[in-house]
Amino acid sequence: MVSASHEALKWTMRAGYAARGVIYVLVGSLAFWAAFSPSQPEGTKDALSQLRAAPLGIAMLSFIAIGLFAYMVWRIVAGVADVEEHGRGAKGIFARAGQIVTGVIHGGIGLWVMALAIGSARDRQNSQIAWIQALLDLPGGRPIVATGALVLAGAGVYYVKKGAFSEYQDHLASAPLLSRIDPLLKYGLIIYGGLLVLVAVSFGFAAWNGEAAQSGGLGQALQSLRDLAFGRVLLGFAGLGLIAFALYNLAEAVWRIVPTIDGPDVETMRRAAQRLT
Repeated sequence: MVSASHEALKWTMRAGYAARGVIYVLVGSLAFWAAFSPSQPEGTKDALSQLRAAPLGIAMLSFIAIGLFAYMVWRIVAGVADVEEHGRGAKGIFARAGQIVTGVIHGGIGLWVMALAIGSARDRQNSQIAWIQALLDLPGGRPIVATGALVLAGAGVYYVKKGAFSEYQDHLASAPLLSRIDPLLKYGLIIYGGLLVLVAVSFGFAAWNGEAAQSGGLGQALQSLRDLAFGRVLLGFAGLGLIAFALYNLAEAVWRIVPTIDGPDVETMRRAAQRLT
């Protein structure tokens, strides 16, 4: 029997993934629109800033902020309690540490989104650049930023691998709808991972040159695609990929399996596919 605390953790997880889904629907839609209009592609910050001016925008921002806090709680608890059974080996400890770090990062984003909702948010991009420049100016600051770039690149490769080899199928419950949209889930993960690698490259240049302004987020990565030959086509595919990644997050919100809570007998997407072959 699932305890009340386990049920609460699962609903916390669902809220977190749902909030991420909403964010990437916004970012992906704006990127796709920018591919065929004079508009500039927007990163997470700018997309959420535009949402504030929309009808019910403040309510939506509040929901997203709460969802990001929920995602923070889920990732930290998952990392500390090992509810996904990564184990205590070197690989497991690294995976659990990654869960905790990403949880803290999303909590920080949630604080900024809540500040945006109440009208007291500062320019997150300028704040990021200021912090990175301060870090670069420290003794040993450049290697630290370079290490961060490598970690971010590793995360991007992880998402690409997760999509290319359908590794996500091991922790999603089997469902007819998921089987139909499986190619979109794969596409979304690969595109998102590729964009993370582009962001990591910008941080690598910042570390190499000691210039924090060269570091950029998702918006800059999308703009760099648009500046290439056939850039609008690439940006359009990237925008659709981010919408597909949003769909992946929404699938996680509904069908994610938590091994220590759901047990070993839940049929996953992979098991269902293997049974049919």
